[in-house]
Amino acid sequence: MTALGTTVREATATRSRTPQVLARCRALVRPALVEAVGRSHPWLGEMAGYSFGWCGVGGVPAAGSGGKGVRQALAVLGAEAAGAPARAGVPAAVAVELVHAFSLLHDDIMDGDTTRRGRATAWKAYGTGPAVLAGDALFALAVETLALQPPPAGADAVRLLSGALGDLVRGQADDLLFAARPWSGPERVRPDAYRAMAEGKTGALLGCAAALGAVLGGAPPAAVAALDRAGRHLGVAFQVVDDMLGIWGDPSVTGKPVHGDLRERKKTFPVLAALDSPAPAARRLAVLLERGGDPGEAAALAEAAGGRAAALAEADRQVAAVESALADAPLAAGAVRDLRALVDFAVRRDL
Repeated sequence: MTALGTTVREATATRSRTPQVLARCRALVRPALVEAVGRSHPWLGEMAGYSFGWCGVGGVPAAGSGGKGVRQALAVLGAEAAGAPARAGVPAAVAVELVHAFSLLHDDIMDGDTTRRGRATAWKAYGTGPAVLAGDALFALAVETLALQPPPAGADAVRLLSGALGDLVRGQADDLLFAARPWSGPERVRPDAYRAMAEGKTGALLGCAAALGAVLGGAPPAAVAALDRAGRHLGVAFQVVDDMLGIWGDPSVTGKPVHGDLRERKKTFPVLAALDSPAPAARRLAVLLERGGDPGEAAALAEAAGGRAAALAEADRQVAAVESALADAPLAAGAVRDLRALVDFAVRRDL
């Protein structure tokens, strides 16, 4: 997968810039994030610290990074894109990082996942009830963080976050409901339905991150809307790429078992696109999936039916839409360059 409209040299230069962008934003945001978590009940704060990788059970300090920090970087860059200093986007970065951690705590419970980033998930380490409560505390802190910002930006930011959370929950609901739908026939999940789900479940918070930074940076509505749109398209691209890695990725790189998503019978974009194909392999794939057949054979049939090619094309379309959104509003050139670096990082992961 190559960057649209760029040479290999340009793509490589963009990719090499990403670690510096992420590190700069993490260093800026981390003290404020720690301060926000410190405002919660000590027990809930410990569970939050555990979910971020800062400590182990009992509060023993740990060296975990808590992830790459793409969402917090989007918030900081959103403020810079508006021409404001990076620090203007820090409260937005804190809020979206808290919401992201909240969503992961609850997602792990809903999905029954027992490990995340190489160790027990919070609900396995502390119990289901405590993990739910810790997620609720993180959500409350996120809203409080934005509500404390001076008017009118603070109120605008809370409304923006509220709308994104509504979209995230609807996307998550659709994702859960997809599991019960058949692989074939009129009730099967179509690629368009998947795109809408992914925009809500993954794209809403990415778009909100960039848009919140812009709001707190004083950007005009058109710039805020453009950044929100860019983040939503990025979310769909990210999810589609994640789906491909879940089927064809190298386990030593992804940390996922080979054909893991097929083994778990997840309705992912490459498979849904393959099932929508007129190719003979699509019919064989539907039969195989209905009877719970071999995941390796399903992966081969999905590729033969064009699922992998369709997913790559979809990711490219979404990246092109990101570029279009960034070009639609007057944004600071340096921030746009760094935003493009994040897009490249998020969607070009050893495909």
